[in-house]
Amino acid sequence: MSDGHRTDPLRDVERALVIKLRHHGDVLLTSPVFSVLRHHRPGIEIDALVYEETAPLLQDHPAIRHIHAVRKGGGAAADWHLAKTLRRQRYDLVIHLTESWRGALLCRYLRPRISVTARWPRRAGSGFWQRSFTHHYPLPQRLRHTVEKHLDALRCLGIHPAPEERALLMVPGSEAEASVNRILDRNGLRGRPFIHFHPTSRWLFKCWGIGQCSRFIALLQQRGHPVVVTAAPTPAELKRIKAILEPLEQPVVDLSGELNLRELAALTAHARCFVGMDSVPMHIAAAMDTPVVALFGPSGDDEWGPWMVPQRVLTTPVPCRPCGMDGCAGSKVSDCLERIPPEAALAAVEELIGA
Repeated sequence: MSDGHRTDPLRDVERALVIKLRHHGDVLLTSPVFSVLRHHRPGIEIDALVYEETAPLLQDHPAIRHIHAVRKGGGAAADWHLAKTLRRQRYDLVIHLTESWRGALLCRYLRPRISVTARWPRRAGSGFWQRSFTHHYPLPQRLRHTVEKHLDALRCLGIHPAPEERALLMVPGSEAEASVNRILDRNGLRGRPFIHFHPTSRWLFKCWGIGQCSRFIALLQQRGHPVVVTAAPTPAELKRIKAILEPLEQPVVDLSGELNLRELAALTAHARCFVGMDSVPMHIAAAMDTPVVALFGPSGDDEWGPWMVPQRVLTTPVPCRPCGMDGCAGSKVSDCLERIPPEAALAAVEELIGA
């Protein structure tokens, strides 16, 4: 793809499919791709292909016509049914935003006129992979935010989004908003400013220490900030929340395990500030334009930090981070996170909210 003398490669495209078969946060970070493509080519019908559990993150996105939601590990029969379903849509454009072979095989079967993916290093030696796509865009040599890397799939087709077009987008929906309003009313928080703290992650190595979390909540309470705590409904996360809340002298509003993803978005939209780790609730808060304090350890904030929202990112200045490891020496405990003091998190919150 070279200079601006050529005709628009998307001129005759009528239907597009964007594939992102990854985790929750990865999927939400694709939301600007749909917005930008729709804004620049409003005549194109755009569909998404994601895993079932991640579909709520894109549900009701105004630029998406239909979400194809598939099960992880559905088996050969399910894959064949999916392929036939997608082929009936006659997509002209397929954008594959990961390095999975599943997307390459689909592109070969669907035969779109234009198919786009990155030049993934692990696929560089595969002629089969290279011939599965019509366009390959380079990955940056330096660290760059994941949203920008996703948008490179459009840039290589001649679409260059303005900064204000690149924000995350998530729609909680009226049902989730009504449910959260009832919860806020029940706890006397409707219209009252509160801090939303989500101290857990499915990946323990991304979690702040239990003692630090307890101390941070106590500090917020001493400063008069109401605190709402959330977590996913998994035994490991609920056990961690119990350990965090046990030493507290004052109660918090504990909604751990009670909210689905869209209700979580509706809740954080009411919060004065969100505090959490590198996980999908942090990205949801950014999508709801709620100020974010994010604690980062082994994962890289340059690639995964809060996107286009007032923020403070807390890290420990050690030369080994971000290492991407499952805790120090694979221990599930990350020293760089453990060393972030609760007082620093409190100061970041009060800086953001102007307290």
